[in-house]
Amino acid sequence: MGPLVLIAALALTVVIAVVLQLKNGRFASKPDGERLGVGELGAPLGERATLVQFSSAFCAPCRATRVLLTDIAAKTPGVVTIEIDAEEQLELTRKLNILRTPTVLVLDAKGRVTRRASGLPRREQVLAALNHAVV
Repeated sequence: MGPLVLIAALALTVVIAVVLQLKNGRFASKPDGERLGVGELGAPLGERATLVQFSSAFCAPCRATRVLLTDIAAKTPGVVTIEIDAEEQLELTRKLNILRTPTVLVLDAKGRVTRRASGLPRREQVLAALNHAVV
């Protein structure tokens, strides 16, 4: 019985790891898009869209995500990026159900969350998510 339990536990661990890897950095649509404004974000929204990154101090993927989002915002007119320390803004982090860092929210011009991703996204994924937010 012992070896069977061990094999089952290992198989379950592999399945969970594969699922998490497949979801890492992928943007999901948020049809019930919550609205965020200057009060919650601490900075003005972009004219066309806003990329909001929730980070933590010792998060290596957060640094890479920051560089990526800053580069995209610099090359895309009307788009700004805002970084929020998840630990310093616990109330907002809990309200938005942020469970890991980095988490990136894509907001439209009115501050409505249109897309969301956890983990380090790829450039193409961020650009595709921006296309959905910019009308």
